Amino acid sequence: MSLVLHVDAGPWRAHQDLVVSGHEGIVPVAKGNGYGFGLGRLAAEATRMGLDLMAVGTAEEVPALRAAVAGQPGFQGDVVVLTPWRPDDPVADQVLHDPQVITTLSRVADVAAVARAHPGARVILEVLTSMSRYGMRPDEFAEAVTAAGPLEIVGWTIHLPMIGEHLGEATDLATAALAAHRAPLWVSHLSAGDLDRFRRTFDVPVRPRIGTELWLGAHGAMRYLASVQDVHEVTAGQRVGYWQRRAGRRHHHLAVVSGGTANGVAMQAPTAAATLRQVVQTLANGAMEAGRLALSPYSAGGHKLFFAEPPHMQASLLWVPSSVHVGDELEVTMRATTATPDKLILD
Repeated sequence: MSLVLHVDAGPWRAHQDLVVSGHEGIVPVAKGNGYGFGLGRLAAEATRMGLDLMAVGTAEEVPALRAAVAGQPGFQGDVVVLTPWRPDDPVADQVLHDPQVITTLSRVADVAAVARAHPGARVILEVLTSMSRYGMRPDEFAEAVTAAGPLEIVGWTIHLPMIGEHLGEATDLATAALAAHRAPLWVSHLSAGDLDRFRRTFDVPVRPRIGTELWLGAHGAMRYLASVQDVHEVTAGQRVGYWQRRAGRRHHHLAVVSGGTANGVAMQAPTAAATLRQVVQTLANGAMEAGRLALSPYSAGGHKLFFAEPPHMQASLLWVPSSVHVGDELEVTMRATTATPDKLILD
């Protein structure tokens, strides 16, 4: 009894091929939980498409791309580590010795430190954008290039916000970077039109970093299904679960279903609500939870089901209609970037 991700392989792969064919020099991003598919599966897909480079989030994730999956060899191309190198990180230091790993550097002091300890390492220099996360300011670019000395500078990386118009910002930063050192430009979160205009502005290779659009863009090709393991009839007022909550007058059937916090069920991040409708929906959900009526991501007959209590590690308790029986499969709405299914099936 498992939480299973079913993937319609034909449409999923057709979408991947379409995205890759439309983005020259694409850098597929596979990090964290591998967008719900697992890093090994995404590495196998990149190999299938003949791609020469992938990006991971941290140095610890590099071996997962190299490992064989379902009898297929691991990814053999170059791997860029997106999280910038920092001192006293032994794993990040170790991959600097791998000629097929490209390390991100985002501070002048770190560029100098890596150049002293690992001459010949392949690096990409990150510029500071309006994300205000990692990166160097334009007035530091020339100093960083000088400090790089014996390092191989593979390119400049420009990581932009996901919303808003940022072509002007990207163009200004790229112009300053190329004035310090001519190298390929790696960029993320530009629209297709802006990316095309960005390419025409510069005479160096432009490599777009793409994750969500590539792996999750085939919306109808993926389904999470959970199995119903037990169904119990309960009476109004009967206490159930770890927290011994009382059943309501309308709650007569309690189901134990596969999937819990270990799988990413009902794991939430701070809301990114941007519209009035989204804000109202967030407030409504909060009000229901305050009244111990929390909607679950599980559905039966097209309707969302209520949790009987917060999900457990590997199972959840739900209030279900009498039409739900042991052995049924329920649809589960999962946040792909936190989902860890027990099994993946390519149909």
